Amino acid sequence: MFAFYNDGKRGVTVNLKHPRGVELVRALIARSDVLIESFPAGTMARRGFDHASLAAEHPGLVMLSSCNQGQTGPHAQHPGYGSQLTCLAGFVHLLGDPDESPVILYGPYIDYIAVGYGVIAVLAALARRRSTGRGTYIDLSQYEAGLQFMGPALLEHQLNGTIPTRAGDRDTVAVPHGVYPCAGEDRWIALSVWTDEEWSTLRTALGDPAWACDERWRTAAGRRAGEGELDLRIAEWTRPRTREEAVGRLRAANLRAAPVLTIGELFQDEQLTHRAFFRGLPHPVIGTVHCISAPFALSATPSRQERAGPTLGADNDHVFGGILGLGDEERAALARDGVFD
Repeated sequence: MFAFYNDGKRGVTVNLKHPRGVELVRALIARSDVLIESFPAGTMARRGFDHASLAAEHPGLVMLSSCNQGQTGPHAQHPGYGSQLTCLAGFVHLLGDPDESPVILYGPYIDYIAVGYGVIAVLAALARRRSTGRGTYIDLSQYEAGLQFMGPALLEHQLNGTIPTRAGDRDTVAVPHGVYPCAGEDRWIALSVWTDEEWSTLRTALGDPAWACDERWRTAAGRRAGEGELDLRIAEWTRPRTREEAVGRLRAANLRAAPVLTIGELFQDEQLTHRAFFRGLPHPVIGTVHCISAPFALSATPSRQERAGPTLGADNDHVFGGILGLGDEERAALARDGVFD
């Protein structure tokens, strides 16, 4: 994951418990526009990198502190990871089948939400500095960033007094809405029908079987009342067909259907291949790493993937020598003293 997510970055190692290491980091900060840290609350301050002292030396510095629950408050020191945050923010209560235990989200989902908000905040701070010359301190709570994505559920509870909970693959509007098995091992398609007109189209695409002509299915309310039975009927149609055949038939009717791709299949996806989404980059330890390009294409400044994430300390010479101007002998002495450990 480090090699995958850190493509294009320089990487150094420095011991922040060594006085000389602290000096080197302060020298780097003095040359920087932005400082981002994601340690537990208060860690940077205890190492001498509190915003007040840094701003006194570098008034234009934009500093972003990102941690689980922010830098202040009664829970600021609680340890945790993205998986705990998704539970704390209510996401996991919404995932899974109604009568079964919650299903944890794959990976630290809120980490990825918080990054987006962090980028926006940093860009806003840089725009402000352009007009005022002043830097900014940004205290980003990943917990609060995740709650921004819970707006509909929070509003439903506030206005209706209901508590949204697990509903499997069900949707409040689309019906049917789910994934259906196809021929072969672990092959599935996803299908959603959003209007009564789309249901009529689906019925035709299925070949107008006798069961589909039941008057119950003509309206969304009727389909919702018998959604379990409806899912079984649709699965009877998909199960003997290959995934590609089923999707092809449904898409030919302009219905909302897609194959459920495995991770390996993503690398052969023709749309992603056409847009050069995956870029193969050499890595000195693990070989070729297929990193991802930006999900948008810029005409004047297209993104470039030039190298995979660095190994530990790969750019010590470039950064401490080329940027800070430390000579070979001085860097060697610092290495012997454990400054780069």
